[in-house]
Amino acid sequence: MPISVLVVDDSALIRSLLKEIIQADPELRLVGCAPDAFVARDLIKQHAPDVISLDVEMPRMDGLTFLDKLMKARPTPVLMISSLTERGSEATLRALELGAVDFIAKPRLGIAEGMQAYAEEIRAKLKTVARARLRRRAADAPAPPESAAPLLSTEKIIALGASTGGTEALKEVLLGLPAHSPGVVITQHMPPGFTRSFAERLDRLTRLSVSEARDGDRILPGHALVAPGDHHMEVQRSGANYVVRLNRQAQVNGHRPAVDVMFESLARCAGRNLLAGLLTGMGKDGARGLLAIRQAGGYTLAQDEATCVVYGMPREAVELGAAEDVLPLERIAAVLLQQAARRGSGNRL
Repeated sequence: MPISVLVVDDSALIRSLLKEIIQADPELRLVGCAPDAFVARDLIKQHAPDVISLDVEMPRMDGLTFLDKLMKARPTPVLMISSLTERGSEATLRALELGAVDFIAKPRLGIAEGMQAYAEEIRAKLKTVARARLRRRAADAPAPPESAAPLLSTEKIIALGASTGGTEALKEVLLGLPAHSPGVVITQHMPPGFTRSFAERLDRLTRLSVSEARDGDRILPGHALVAPGDHHMEVQRSGANYVVRLNRQAQVNGHRPAVDVMFESLARCAGRNLLAGLLTGMGKDGARGLLAIRQAGGYTLAQDEATCVVYGMPREAVELGAAEDVLPLERIAAVLLQQAARRGSGNRL
């Protein structure tokens, strides 16, 4: 059975382009194209599509308002089509909070050479999103106040990697970390610009100081660094400190930033001081690096299938034997802190 797709976009040109892309794939079936939310609503009632591609910015009712209503009334997997602007990235992050599964940049019209790759990417994303597990929406509440606790060892580093579904999963993990948490490094597959908005959002919501990483930044307790879009982030030892190094070398596993690049650099320099988690996401990025961390004596975990939006990267890690524990999302922060405290005392239980 082909996957049924509804396209919602106010641009006739984009609707026509997406129609052509979808109809070229026998695994996808286009059930309709809507220029606005009101037409979309009728088509959804009529066809109950498996997946909806939705423009963030539309007239009459904007994409976010429509998405909010849709997720309350008739939860459906949604792929957001976003402009690569600061406003677009903030709207997209809000859409992911409201329940959209993933996003893709708007196609750059008139640039023929990039169109084939774009067509392949959007078809793959539509198929992944259609099969994704929709998560219950969490309220956007700031982190609760924490009880006083001893400062954890500054030597420890928490490393987290994620892709599809990762923005909300990472938010949940960071909400569970205290202000005195070990330093955190994060690689989330995202384009440039989006990572800065994502870091700013996490900074507002969590107890940690969160920022987009710059080359040479030190990893400090109570701070989290997010790999910038289109840059790999590695970690190196520099005297008594750990610092991040950014580069634009070739994509790894089809990504830049790649989780494997970060994890493998950490395995080389931090070993037993590491606590690493691989969260929801499509593909296999991070699985090999997580195994390297486990082999170097670090603690490793993978998010379980039941709480993943897409159980791809964690599944690969589990199959490789890279994950010491496989945990539901809501337990990950607490277990990372327990392991940090246990390892900080020199007790290797």
